[in-house]
Amino acid sequence: MTKSIFIASAEPYTGKSVIALGLVNMLLGRAQKITYFKPLVSLAPGEQADSHIETMLSHFQLPQSYADAWVFSRQEAMQFVKEQKQGKMLDTIISRFKMLESASDFTVVEGSDFGGQATAFEFDMNRLIARNLNVPVVLLVSGEDKTTADIIQDAINFWQAYDLQDIQVLAVIANRVQAGQAEDVRQLLAAQLPASVLAAVIPADRALENPTIGDIFERLGGSLLFGGEQLSNSVDHFVTGAMQVPHFLNYLKDNVLIVTPGDRGDIIISSLQANLSSSYPRVAGIVLTAGTVPEAPVMRLIEGLQNIVPIMAVPTGTFETTNQIAGIRTRIKPGHTKKIQLAIDTFNRYIDHDALDKKIVMYHSNAMTPHMFQYQLTQWARREKKTIVLPEGNDDRILQAAARLVAQDLVKLILLGDPAAIAASVKRLGVDLDLGRIAVVDPVHAPEYEDYVQTLYELRKNKNVTLEMARDLMTDVSYFGTMMVYKQHADGMVSGAVHTTQHTIRPALQFIKTRPGISTVSSIFFMCLADRVAVFGDCAVNPNPTAEELAEIAISSADNGRRFGIEPRVAMLSYSSGSSGAGEDVEKVRRATQLVRERRPDIQVEGPIQYDAAVDPVVGRQKLPGSEVAGQASVLIFPDLNTGNNTYKAVQRETGALAIGPMLQGLNKPVNDLSRGCTVDDIFNTVMITAIQSQD
Repeated sequence: MTKSIFIASAEPYTGKSVIALGLVNMLLGRAQKITYFKPLVSLAPGEQADSHIETMLSHFQLPQSYADAWVFSRQEAMQFVKEQKQGKMLDTIISRFKMLESASDFTVVEGSDFGGQATAFEFDMNRLIARNLNVPVVLLVSGEDKTTADIIQDAINFWQAYDLQDIQVLAVIANRVQAGQAEDVRQLLAAQLPASVLAAVIPADRALENPTIGDIFERLGGSLLFGGEQLSNSVDHFVTGAMQVPHFLNYLKDNVLIVTPGDRGDIIISSLQANLSSSYPRVAGIVLTAGTVPEAPVMRLIEGLQNIVPIMAVPTGTFETTNQIAGIRTRIKPGHTKKIQLAIDTFNRYIDHDALDKKIVMYHSNAMTPHMFQYQLTQWARREKKTIVLPEGNDDRILQAAARLVAQDLVKLILLGDPAAIAASVKRLGVDLDLGRIAVVDPVHAPEYEDYVQTLYELRKNKNVTLEMARDLMTDVSYFGTMMVYKQHADGMVSGAVHTTQHTIRPALQFIKTRPGISTVSSIFFMCLADRVAVFGDCAVNPNPTAEELAEIAISSADNGRRFGIEPRVAMLSYSSGSSGAGEDVEKVRRATQLVRERRPDIQVEGPIQYDAAVDPVVGRQKLPGSEVAGQASVLIFPDLNTGNNTYKAVQRETGALAIGPMLQGLNKPVNDLSRGCTVDDIFNTVMITAIQSQD
């Protein structure tokens, strides 16, 4: 069984970090403990640490120190070879690798970066290390500025160099290939490589390859005058502002960096105005050259503006500055969250996970870790793409989550709101959301509006709802979105980022209603703890459920836990364990536990039981010896909303656990509520859960 994999590139600037980030992310969805190892590092001038190692360790919070992730610098390795001490160098590398491998489920090893002149040395050294570690490899070649024939030839030569050394090659990936070449390269590569080797192609992506404003500022130096909060802006183009304004404006393109002397107030002001105008592309930033800054009146004007793009002043002249910018290569660093996520999304989109899985003998863990759970959500959602309506289309968090969902191709989305306002918000936020890939619907002007009004009237007229009342209610995005689900124009709805829980679920209770045999709508949270995922219910809907309602909540929670890959062991929580306590509240839980056992003998359930006895094996054995649930509960049912809501929030805040939900259960069709304090991650995860629910 292999517990490791080696990523090797054939040349500089192959985009190896995309593969490393994507591979670790994929593996964390399958194995509990992943480590990362880069035997040789090449530090740039002035660098104290390898930024890629720091990125991998910090983003994925891998359980290892920076010192354990590398062994030698490139210069040290060359010295070992020069002094004919190569064996000693390899022994040290192997020893460090084995230490990491023995302490983890899987280790991702990354070859060197080809950071110097002697690229042949690094090519041979990577191959030597892979062979001595006895790990299979993924090979990476660049398609940048190459013909299709050149890409294929480089890839085949690279594969042969490893195959001749009896090193098992799992995959050959051509990265940064022009979109027009991608399909030809993929077919030719697959035809010329053995069937046992996965062939993959990743098209060039400006958003990944182009530098950010922060990269440029770091390289150019100088001083930052404005816009420090927007240093993550991507720079796709740059233009020199040395002409008259009308002519200059014709050269603006999306995410453009403007390079101009600091005394060109006309260029600076027109650039800032163009960024605010819906008629011109977004400006990424401005570089003022020749050591000059705008005159005081211009500076005062800029200071009074909002959402100012980054403006930096550098001492070099315009010509020298533009040459420096043209030579900047982007590097993914720990703070580049958007670029890291884009790299992972790119890997997921173009690398066949199932095919790669078959070539990697994977360590399997019975534990459902948080990363495994989130990885599984994306896989399940992608399996059968559903249409989810988001009524709060004007909320910034909704748009940011929508961009991620669309980029990963997980669901089909409908946003409710004014299309022009949503388009303006997308531009203001700078999110990469292709509005052509989603539906944006303004309820009042929608073709379905009159039909929805009539349907609502027919459904609710026996509850004294008049046609005028139905017309008014259908202007409400919660009613409109819920009606889309009822009419099967959408498969599910997620709301609550702006609206209250009651506002979100009232329409669903009125006309979507509950499933047959279920009388209680309840909720669960998926609590992603440090080493496991637990189900908490009900923490959002029922203030004081009866014993019958509590039993129904427990059964629904157990079934949904199993549906999402969590083996249900149900703890009916109370302030007493077993038969030790008495009182009305304890008796309610005891009665609910008995009802679960009668109605669903297949469910492992224990109650009443205290929280510590439910989750701590030592306490569980002491308080309820012989129980199948005590100490290992995975589904925790709280006796009332006060207890459940406070407990989930306490666990979330005190442990740093990720709480995914609430997910409503019991409705005929999935409608899920968000907290008004929700994050982009919360929305992203809840939409995926809703899509998975709608697959049933």
